[in-house]
Amino acid sequence: MTPWTDADVPSFWRDLDIPGLADIHVHFLPDRMLHKVWAYFDAVDGGGGWPITYRDDEPTRLETVRALGLRAIPALTYPHKPGMAAWLNDWCADFAGRVPDAVHCATLYAEPEAPAYVEKAIADGARLFKVHVQVGGFDPADRVLDGAWEALQEAQVPVVIHCGSGPEPGRHTGVTPIRDLLRRFPRLTLVIAHAGMPEYDEFADLATQFANVHLDTTMLATDFVEARMPIPPGYADRLADLQPKVVLGSDFPNIPYPYAHQVEALHRLGLGDGWMRDVLWHNGARLTRLT
Repeated sequence: MTPWTDADVPSFWRDLDIPGLADIHVHFLPDRMLHKVWAYFDAVDGGGGWPITYRDDEPTRLETVRALGLRAIPALTYPHKPGMAAWLNDWCADFAGRVPDAVHCATLYAEPEAPAYVEKAIADGARLFKVHVQVGGFDPADRVLDGAWEALQEAQVPVVIHCGSGPEPGRHTGVTPIRDLLRRFPRLTLVIAHAGMPEYDEFADLATQFANVHLDTTMLATDFVEARMPIPPGYADRLADLQPKVVLGSDFPNIPYPYAHQVEALHRLGLGDGWMRDVLWHNGARLTRLT
């Protein structure tokens, strides 16, 4: 069975005999910030190039992901300038306090205050971080972040990091800054957002080399991305070899197609039920401490 509609997704994961979905790449944001993100996507390709499928209020979006089968709900946020990360972390802590099935998330920016607020967020219970190199415009290997990375490495808190050069390259995107970072902090638990598109193979190399580097599936192999930044020949075989390190991601709600299409795109890679079980549930559940 292929889950062509969102209504089909629960029966799909039930047929795999898993308890639900462990999606590591979901965005819940302060309303004003979320509407700015939507305005950015509304302007893609002169308007209409990136339609937001789930342009709903927060209660409706929570209801949607629960109906799909998410057993825990991340609230990934990311700052675009100094001074934002600490208050975003406060918002995330509030979200985790009022949403019983939330994953307590946090973020950071390359600024002198980062080690202190990262340590505080970890102490307060954050178990998933988000870093967006492209939007932030900073080098993840900037020495100002050494204390923050050290704290995250020691706590083994996973960091979903958008560092590939898609959809557009930034000053510090690509594999080189992440390799530089991992040379200093080789035990960091990094989850490479979008599998590092379009540098798919380069980031797969990092996941092969470093024990705690993972790839998330956000938009991977979907029709939308395949028309723009397709996976290279033989890449599905690499994903099979990296089975314990591939984690479900979706980018909900900011996706230009139904959530079910992400699951269908992974299914049609033809890597088998065992691979799908690990990707849809076991790997993400382990990273977010659901099991």
